[in-house]
Amino acid sequence: MRQECVVTLTTQVIVEEKVVKALTECEVVVMKCIWETDHDMALPEIMEMVNRRFQKSWKPQTVSTFLTRLVKKDFLNMYRQGRSFLYHPLVAELDYGEGQINKCADLWCNNDADLFISALNKQRKLKKDEVQRIRALIDDLD
Repeated sequence: MRQECVVTLTTQVIVEEKVVKALTECEVVVMKCIWETDHDMALPEIMEMVNRRFQKSWKPQTVSTFLTRLVKKDFLNMYRQGRSFLYHPLVAELDYGEGQINKCADLWCNNDADLFISALNKQRKLKKDEVQRIRALIDDLD
């Protein structure tokens, strides 16, 4: 009999074999904007990008609060440049994403790849090219 995925909440995620505090949804929104740029960003630029890209209407204090939390969680480095504070990511987007996927597979699907792929396919049908790439990955395991 096929086992169903179980949901377990956690406040940590493993990134590059290091346990770090998990991010809230709002913190992820801020990090996504920072990860998408190729330069360190100041508060006004982050706020503008978050509000535009994610249809938010956050004020500077709101974004500043999330930035402070991200610095405390060691996801961002903050440094002064002239009169501005700039933020630089300390955790790569791919590393955090892989940590989230591993957490999902481990905690929600009991680390069962079959259940994980099945759940993904239920949420949205896998495209033919995705299925081909998954098959190629499996073939490489042999």
